[in-house]
Amino acid sequence: MSKGFRMAVLVKQVPDTSSVAGVNPDGTVDRARAKKMMNPYDKYALQKALEIKSAYGGEIIVISMGPPPAIDILYEALEYGADKGYLLTDKQLAASDTLSTAYALYNVIQFLGKVDIVFTGLQTTDGDTAQTGPQIAERLDIPQVTYCEELEINNGRVRASRVIEGGKQWLDLPLPCLITVANSAGKIGHKRFANVYKMKELLRDKESLSKMVFVVSLADIGADPNLTGLAGSPTVVGKTWKLGEIGGSCVMFKGESPAHEVELLVNRLIENHCGIEELLK
Repeated sequence: MSKGFRMAVLVKQVPDTSSVAGVNPDGTVDRARAKKMMNPYDKYALQKALEIKSAYGGEIIVISMGPPPAIDILYEALEYGADKGYLLTDKQLAASDTLSTAYALYNVIQFLGKVDIVFTGLQTTDGDTAQTGPQIAERLDIPQVTYCEELEINNGRVRASRVIEGGKQWLDLPLPCLITVANSAGKIGHKRFANVYKMKELLRDKESLSKMVFVVSLADIGADPNLTGLAGSPTVVGKTWKLGEIGGSCVMFKGESPAHEVELLVNRLIENHCGIEELLK
């Protein structure tokens, strides 16, 4: 029986999808206006780490990169059962793309020392790129499994299934490794504590909490600031706009058979000279 595994789970604070965020004049998301929440996809990654800890033992360290208020999602992760949290916050990280974000988070993982498994969510709701996890694996030079649903560990090796078109693919790989967890995996379970305030009460004092959550800067982890933030981000966003601001209208065809609805749609396209006639020839 293994003595347990040291796991890092990457989590991100994102705008609450139920709130109105808006867009700044430079095309970036106006995060200050939006309510905040833990990226929903990251909860699947945290749940998978909790399952591994329950089955094999070990330690779960949650890592986030963001402004100081992002520390709240580390407290939330502790509520679910994580053991420690690290927040990387630094003004020089502003405007980081996935390349510079991966570099910064890679340095946090290196700063922690030996880590057996790195878990990430499939993607984030504010970026939807699904790039950061794989980029971190490349920097760490460790094998990775993306879109993972199930995994088990035997004799220092991971057997994992990943979602592919039309089914599943089973992979066998050594530790250490990085796993991005699919949102078809198990949902996060109940929290150990009712809320952050109850957790603080159970921990009795801020001194105890300070031993579980740590705030670090780029200098603390030995990262090159020139490879982070805007300076380290080759991605250029040409234009960003809010959906709905460019106008348009929508016509719904419903209540009839699918064949009749298609007929209505085609006739409407012909009436509006949408070029459907050439496609039908």
